[in-house]
Amino acid sequence: MADQVTMEVVGRVAELANLELTEEESVAMVRDLNSILGYIEQLNELDTSKVEPLSQVTELMQVGEKRLREDSVVASLDRATVMSQAPETDGVFFKVPKVIER
Repeated sequence: MADQVTMEVVGRVAELANLELTEEESVAMVRDLNSILGYIEQLNELDTSKVEPLSQVTELMQVGEKRLREDSVVASLDRATVMSQAPETDGVFFKVPKVIER
């Protein structure tokens, strides 16, 4: 399998994610991402023609002791208490600094 992820691809994704990667981190990222894609390629070789598709993985957990708990309404945190402990708030929402410049 030819490498699908290149240094240019990692550089572009890092730029879009506003990440500053060192040369060593970029090289490691290329290696790791290509390794992951190689593993996925191996999985794609498996014969799944006799496996029934699921709409959700949790369908497997609806029986026996692995059954999911029932949804129930429970009390949540009190807004006034939480807001009083926040560094900056308008009383309803948290205020956070702007992080996107472009």
